[in-house]
Amino acid sequence: MNTDALPAAAAGSWMLGDLTVNRIGFGAMRLASKAPFSGGASNDRDQSIAVLRRAVELGVNHVDTAAFYFTPLRSSNELIGRALAPYPEDLVITTKVGPGRDPWGQWMARATPEQLRGQVEENIRQLGLDHLDVVNLRVQDAGSIAEHFGALSNLREAGLIRHLGVSEVTIAQLDEAQSIAPVVCVQNLYGIDQRGDNDDVLRICGERGIAFVPFFAISGTSHASGASATEREELVALARARGVTPAQVRLAWTLQRGSNVLAIPGTSNPVHLEENVAAGALRFSEEELAVLNGLDKGSN
Repeated sequence: MNTDALPAAAAGSWMLGDLTVNRIGFGAMRLASKAPFSGGASNDRDQSIAVLRRAVELGVNHVDTAAFYFTPLRSSNELIGRALAPYPEDLVITTKVGPGRDPWGQWMARATPEQLRGQVEENIRQLGLDHLDVVNLRVQDAGSIAEHFGALSNLREAGLIRHLGVSEVTIAQLDEAQSIAPVVCVQNLYGIDQRGDNDDVLRICGERGIAFVPFFAISGTSHASGASATEREELVALARARGVTPAQVRLAWTLQRGSNVLAIPGTSNPVHLEENVAAGALRFSEEELAVLNGLDKGSN
């Protein structure tokens, strides 16, 4: 099979360490539930499995997940294993540790450095792997991350993790992590209307050859609650003129911010999956980009 001809390859590829991934990936947060953190109903299991399998058929080879993506009836990691194992050789699964939830779904305090091994091993167990391709340390404050990232570096040296990344970090925290071990990706909140200081983080990542992986790129300021029912008039007008959806405009804009930007849109809807992957082939003119770039009031 010519994988370069698959839809997910249209946006090009990037290296996560020694692992090549297409820049259009898949985020597993909404596999278990459309509202995973607010007590939303569980999704249909068969449909979620079908969406994952279709994603791989379209050429998606980068899946982002976490052990804390679950409802009382569904686990994103379990769904990934059920749908895709035995895993394709080119599939890269990234996960994140740091935060956690108890078996009833309640958020727990950030893991201590000593507890991170248990979180890593839980992801390995749930996914049916012998190691994890990429583990991101999700950071929840502006302080030092040396102890936590150092603990993950030790697990990398022990063979439980292949590559390391960081999430929700400042440039200073990225510097700190890189002084301890190689960093292959940064996952930060980023989108057309919520850029702020992360324009600088993206720039630094590009200069250092690090993948920048925005989350909530489609949902915008609605974050985990999903895409907003209302959009800026300029964005809607551009989408209508190009014959695409506002969500596709958001994704394509994100990918056009740099060749090191990876998209991980998540959905349990097969139609939305096809649209998300198709967004990788969309390119904007300089004039269109100028309109979109102006939608973030906080941009510099």
